[in-house]
Order: sequence, then C-alpha cells, then structure tokens
Amino acid sequence: MIRSVTLPKSHNHRLRMLLALLAVTAAAAVLAACSSSGTSSTGGSGGGSSSSSPAAAAAGSLKTTTIGGATVLTNAGGFTLYSFAPDTPTTSHCNGTCAQNWPPVQGPATASGVTGTFGTIKRSDGSVQTTFDGHPLYTFVGDTAPGQNHGNGLNAAGGLWHEITTSGSAPASSSSSGSGGGYGY
Repeated sequence: MIRSVTLPKSHNHRLRMLLALLAVTAAAAVLAACSSSGTSSTGGSGGGSSSSSPAAAAAGSLKTTTIGGATVLTNAGGFTLYSFAPDTPTTSHCNGTCAQNWPPVQGPATASGVTGTFGTIKRSDGSVQTTFDGHPLYTFVGDTAPGQNHGNGLNAAGGLWHEITTSGSAPASSSSSGSGGGYGY
C-alpha cells in the first residue's frame, strides 16, 4: 500500500528549490555539451571567426544595446558583455573550462560614444583581454542570439556574472560565493 505524505510548507519549498536547481544544472550541462560541438553555425554575424561560438568576441569595436530597460555593452555582433565578480582590474580568474563557457573579449577594443575607460590585461595564457572601467569583459555561450542576457546574475565558475552597463558599474551583489560554487563550469 502506498501512502501519501504531506510535508510542512518549508519542506515543500526546499524540495521545489532543489528540483529547480537540478533543472538549471541539467540545462547548463546540456548547453555546455551543445556549445562544444564546434560545427553549429546558427545565424549571427557569420564568417571568418575561428571560434565555434556565435557569441565569441574578437578585438575591435564594441557597441551598446538596450535589454530589459538597461543600456548594456555588447560585442560587434550584439552579444551582451559580462563581468566576473572574482576578477580584479589586472587579473582574470576565468580560465580553462570557465573561459570556454565565458569567452574573454580579445583586446584592445573601443566603443564609440561610450563614457568609460577601455583597457587591456594579459591573461594567464598570454592572450590580451579587453577591460572596461577595470572589469575584464566576457561573452556567454548561453546567449545564442544578439540581445540576450542569460548570463546576467548567474552564480557560476565560482562567482557572480553581471552584464556591463554603459555606466561601467556592475550591479552590487551580496556575495560572490554561494552554496555549491556554481554550475560546474
């Protein structure tokens, strides 16, 4: 005989949160697996890039777009640029698998009409990465079309990710370390 058990509301809430976290983790794993295939070419500003990601950033001109009422910095293809909370103005802490999921914007780069300071840092692999107001810049493989910001507010690879607004300031966060430390990137 199967019995039905009624859990207190706090247990139901925790169970729903756990299931939601598992669903997000599974989706991130599928996304990472799909993005590593390297043969897909879904639209975008195509042609000539040696990277398999449509969101891959190359050196050059950046621009802005409005997403959800905020004016954010994008690469030339219109993909949202992000900062990583653990980074410093001189050091990127996103390497290896992290950099595969969050491709660094290669530098130098500029954006016409944007108030702020663009610069570059040297990454641990020797490549040059663009910074904006002291934030090393990245795109996100989860953004599959221009104008998306699926990476904004994610806690992944050991820290929080935020879209870069044209003011150059990343949104304040309560903590860059959370339970679990991200989605396995």
